[in-house]
Amino acid sequence: MAVSWDAVLRDEEALREAAVVAVDAALLEGVLMRTEGCPNASDVVNYAPFTLLPSVVPSALFEQAYAVQQDFNLLVDAISQSKEFLEQTLASTIKVDDFTAQLFRIHMQVLEEGLAQSVFLGINRSDYMFDCGVDSTPALKQIEINTIAASFGGLTSRTVAVHGRVLKVLGKFQEASRLLPNNPSKGLALGIAKAWELYGSPSAVVMFLVEEIQRNIFDQRCVENELWNRNIRVIRKRFRDVFEKGSLDDAKRLYIDGQEVAVVYYREGYMPTNYDQQNWEARLLLERSRAVKCPDIATQLAGTKKVQQELSQPGTLERLLPGRAEAIARIRATFAGLYSLDVGEEGDRMVAAAIADPDRFVLKPQREGGGNNLYGEELRQVLEKIRDSPERTAYILMDKIKPRPAINYLLRAHSPLQASECISELGIFGVYVRQGKEMVMNKAAGHLLRTKAIEHTDGGVAAGVAVLDTPYLV
Repeated sequence: MAVSWDAVLRDEEALREAAVVAVDAALLEGVLMRTEGCPNASDVVNYAPFTLLPSVVPSALFEQAYAVQQDFNLLVDAISQSKEFLEQTLASTIKVDDFTAQLFRIHMQVLEEGLAQSVFLGINRSDYMFDCGVDSTPALKQIEINTIAASFGGLTSRTVAVHGRVLKVLGKFQEASRLLPNNPSKGLALGIAKAWELYGSPSAVVMFLVEEIQRNIFDQRCVENELWNRNIRVIRKRFRDVFEKGSLDDAKRLYIDGQEVAVVYYREGYMPTNYDQQNWEARLLLERSRAVKCPDIATQLAGTKKVQQELSQPGTLERLLPGRAEAIARIRATFAGLYSLDVGEEGDRMVAAAIADPDRFVLKPQREGGGNNLYGEELRQVLEKIRDSPERTAYILMDKIKPRPAINYLLRAHSPLQASECISELGIFGVYVRQGKEMVMNKAAGHLLRTKAIEHTDGGVAAGVAVLDTPYLV
């Protein structure tokens, strides 16, 4: 590639000085997380982990990822509206995966009662890696699409300034000027604000549904502050609060502590551990309400790995997006090989192939949040255990993407400064708002680059593996 940081990486003393400046810049810019020791207190904070240098990203692949995001927004929305597609696609999964089954039961109950919600807000993030596996030419390949609680749009809005400062300290002024501005938190807030406006009650609030442990609060505050700047009231509640204080009136308007809720923005609710019986009841209450859910439960189901695998089947995209041949071609160009493990001849063949050559594949359960995928020997052991059981249908297989590593420094609190071989993952945030059948907003809202050392196969920033980064386009 035309640019590398080779010369910079040879000057260890300059890098050590730059790292000191980088940490101070991160604190100054608000690239912050609460500490593990005090996860619910903001009087002890530290910087969120990040790379010392921005990572080189091929500009053609970066532009391709942006160009396809509106197509993915339309696709996610179409899936969420197709009861038949979700029913057929998840039929085998819900027999063996209790979490997906419970989500699906709520989805069906809400449809049977009749949807109270008429405005729909999607905030998703489509994640990619740059695959050099075929002929060493990098290709954009989708890892997954996150349709619930897609995070780090706030902190990544503040990371560009940090990397700009580092490059200037290293004498790279021209390179610093080429870093792209990036503000997903503003784009996400625009979507929430539009949904709030269309809901049509100026006194109603936006509710962030948040976890019990809130280390990543500043990421959420970035979006929250954008809403306060538009004079939209924001409250933060947990499932427990919804269970204890939430209610619906006859028009299915949602109230909490006497306040009408226009928009529920989920930053919680994507893992089985987020739920006990009370929390499931709270989720059902929210889904039955008129409030705009981001996401509603159908859109959460649209993000399952089984749906991702089904989308790669011939004819599926054509059924979901009729008459949109160009969009379908753009979407399909990003797909890696995806394979069903459903019971039957094809599933048997794929199980055998993965056991024989486990390093060729990734085994993916129906989970969000990072750190759930299985690789190598662990993949082989799990498949050997469940190969003859319907339990295997809770997973899909995907071709393992092989990106080209690059040297960088990963800055973490209380960790020594050392060079690492790293790989990166690019996420594009998408926002759409639909009222009835009319799409009133559909846009790409910014990007997130995360980088990790190659010895880590899986896991994001919140999982403590990847760190925040900024793309340097070449």
